[in-house]
Amino acid sequence: MQNACDTCVLTSSRSQSYLVPLNMAAQRRNLMQSHQSWTDDLPLCQLCGVGSAPNCVYSPDGKGTQSHPYEDGHFRFRGEDCFLYGVFNGYDGSRVANFMSQCLTAELLLGQLNSTHSDADVRRILSQAFDAVEKSYFEAIGDALAEKANLQSQIPEGVLFHQLSPQCQKLSDRLGVLEQEVNGGATAVVALILNNKLYIANVGTNRALLCKSTSDGQNQVIQISQAHTTDNEDELARLAQLGLDPNRLRQTSLIGGQSSTRRIGDYKVKFNYSDMDVLSSAKNKPIIAEPEIHGGQSLEGVTGFLLLMSEGLIKALESAHGPEQANQEMVAMVAAELAQQNSLEAAAQSVVERVKRLHHDAFVSGRQRASHCSRHEDMTLLVRTVNYPLADGSLTPTQGGRIYPVSVPYSNSQSTSKTSVTLSLVMPSQGTLTNGTNTASTLEGGTPTPGQSPTATLQSTNTQTQSSSSSSGDGSLFRQRGSQAAQPDETGRVPPYVDFTEFYSLWGSEHSDGQSTQGGLGPQ
Repeated sequence: MQNACDTCVLTSSRSQSYLVPLNMAAQRRNLMQSHQSWTDDLPLCQLCGVGSAPNCVYSPDGKGTQSHPYEDGHFRFRGEDCFLYGVFNGYDGSRVANFMSQCLTAELLLGQLNSTHSDADVRRILSQAFDAVEKSYFEAIGDALAEKANLQSQIPEGVLFHQLSPQCQKLSDRLGVLEQEVNGGATAVVALILNNKLYIANVGTNRALLCKSTSDGQNQVIQISQAHTTDNEDELARLAQLGLDPNRLRQTSLIGGQSSTRRIGDYKVKFNYSDMDVLSSAKNKPIIAEPEIHGGQSLEGVTGFLLLMSEGLIKALESAHGPEQANQEMVAMVAAELAQQNSLEAAAQSVVERVKRLHHDAFVSGRQRASHCSRHEDMTLLVRTVNYPLADGSLTPTQGGRIYPVSVPYSNSQSTSKTSVTLSLVMPSQGTLTNGTNTASTLEGGTPTPGQSPTATLQSTNTQTQSSSSSSGDGSLFRQRGSQAAQPDETGRVPPYVDFTEFYSLWGSEHSDGQSTQGGLGPQ
């Protein structure tokens, strides 16, 4: 059975048509090395935005440098009957992530899906697509692997490079090129919306979150995917069935240099697992590319947004603030940026930049979590709205915007405990954008007076734990201002409309050394 990635020629003989396969390995190899993609002609989905940032390693003075080329990938396409999104976390190069983004699209958007398919049909098609892409990738690097094995047999073992003959040195150089060509792998999280139902397919350590706004004003946060690592009990059970020791696996944080127990590509682990001590007793391939699929989950009547995040983004936030409330913090940041930005692209990028700053600030602070934040990997965030209003970024609290509070973690230098500071964020009250079209807002117009600002509650839900956190405010952080913008005084300053009096008072009482802090703290 031909994969959609295969290139074939249709010929005829005696009125009978048949397919003549071309050199498929060479075709796929060219596909991996090409800077162009057939997916460039596919229509992009306008209901989502993507933000990204490259990896970074900090020096002791806090300056960051990129340690390797950007390796993540993503896609966001609109098909005839569906929407398809994906975030890929590549490692040891971007080849597998790029190959996935092209070939997986071909396996799903060339007529394989239609509105008549049941949930079971969709899950089967998704699983088959991942399997086809994995096989296609190994076929693509087949020639390189064969050449690599041939060169290795010609180079003497245990001999240093400068001791080799000139001919063997050339062979060794070529071997290094081939190593770069065939190394690496990727993890993937893919979202499919078909018949207004959401399906999530996950391989590895990326994450999918669905935030749904409920009728009572709460935001329910659902983690749909689970990381495939040795911390996952279901994965340990799967590996134990193959003859591996789960207790030993729990003590092994990395397998072949990666934490994931499911991944695409990575021939070294897939083909040579019997030579790896921790995997040598496996009866069959322990590291697989089979996706864990959830759905379909109906989006009928849902208002909210979907987040697809690469492992690097998740780890950066968890390293800075701990893993306990990472999902809630991420959703709060996205909601805050959607309330301020007037494009999804800007909102997604702003969230990534915020996580990047949090991670950097945690490192330079020298506090408890600084040791966890010496570096971060590539970060990618895809935000897809579902009937969710976008803000007019030009609105201020005195121009008809509503104020929504968001709880932001805060800790001082003399305490390791984490406190919450409530910040009010502006949300337009009318003429909001919903999925690219102008609609009338269901919110009441006007700026809330003290005591009238709504309460936003985030509830986190997954298959293992359930927790909730809430943030509220009365809008008193903002002083009441007239309908006209404040004019600068004779010094060129504009009177503040954010009142920090209470903050100064609390800070002073906590840090007071018995002397009055009045005059030493606060605006002069």
